[in-house]
Amino acid sequence: MDFMAKDRGDIDYSIDDQTKLLKATVTHLKKELDKYKEPPLLVCDVIELLGDKAIVKLVNGNEFLVNISHELLEKVAISDRVLTEQKSLVIVEKLEEAKPLDIEQFVLVDKPLLNWECIGGLEEQIREIKDVVELPLKRPELFKEVGIDSPKGVLLYGPSGTGKTILAKAVAASTNSTFIEIVGSELVQKFIGEGAKLVKRIFNLARERAPTIIFIDEIDSIAATRVDSGTSGEREVQRTFMQLLSELDGFKELDNVKVIGATNRVDILDTALLRPGRLDRLIVIPLPNLLGREEIFKIHSSKMGLDEVDLHDLAEKTDGFSGAEIKSVCTEAGYFAIREDRKRVIMGDFLKAIDKVTHEENSDHLEMFG
Repeated sequence: MDFMAKDRGDIDYSIDDQTKLLKATVTHLKKELDKYKEPPLLVCDVIELLGDKAIVKLVNGNEFLVNISHELLEKVAISDRVLTEQKSLVIVEKLEEAKPLDIEQFVLVDKPLLNWECIGGLEEQIREIKDVVELPLKRPELFKEVGIDSPKGVLLYGPSGTGKTILAKAVAASTNSTFIEIVGSELVQKFIGEGAKLVKRIFNLARERAPTIIFIDEIDSIAATRVDSGTSGEREVQRTFMQLLSELDGFKELDNVKVIGATNRVDILDTALLRPGRLDRLIVIPLPNLLGREEIFKIHSSKMGLDEVDLHDLAEKTDGFSGAEIKSVCTEAGYFAIREDRKRVIMGDFLKAIDKVTHEENSDHLEMFG
């Protein structure tokens, strides 16, 4: 009898376990079925906040003014990724920030080795950039003691090839700063929908690597005078520009981050960029004069073996040439000597190089305007 009772108890215990397991399975399946019945939520980016409402951007580029649920008020910020209810687009949940892009894959981050002696014909410009960028980074205590704010950055403007990038690299080298180079047009063309976020992350990286020089080439691509346009491209440019202004306004004057912008179209820049406290120091980088051209020839031919080469005469023959074009002349002259199996470069090599560079420059102009 005792044996039979024990066996019956085991059977009852087994039935209870199976019942619990079946109930748990049914509950799980009901939850799974409920998920299929729930309408999907849309993933959006917040691009502007207006009180208890926000302007969000969908993946397809469409933008909507939507409400923010009460629980998320004061918790949602510009550039956040959020979930919205499908019909009303009310923001109901904030997504955790995804792993940020590896910025160093998209911008040049370097420690330049250039020095001021590598730059010819720009003595006045070198003095100015030393005052505006180098001095605040090397001796910030001077500005604290005097009680003034150091400039946040500078704008270099002038024709292409005149040395704007080299100046920025040289001041980064002289201050032992990290050099971050951005091309303005790429922020818009390559990173559609991500330009503003990329600017934010670049400035965060600059702070982490400080002292840092952020060099924005072709800054007119994102900072041209704003026009009223309904195209998504124009809106993207404006969002990127507004983020740049926000970053310039956001970091302190004595942070070890300086911004250098470069453009050959200063006439089309938005005046908001040039207001006090932003890039309010302007330095013109002109084409080199006669003495400047001769100095640039000396720099770029210093390691070349020369035979009876009159650098002053070459400087006179290259009126209107930029520093980059003069460097190209020196390189081409060396090629002419190599082709004739010579180790020394003669005057004739330089004259042929000037003709070649002039012809290539004229061809480029014809293609651009013809």
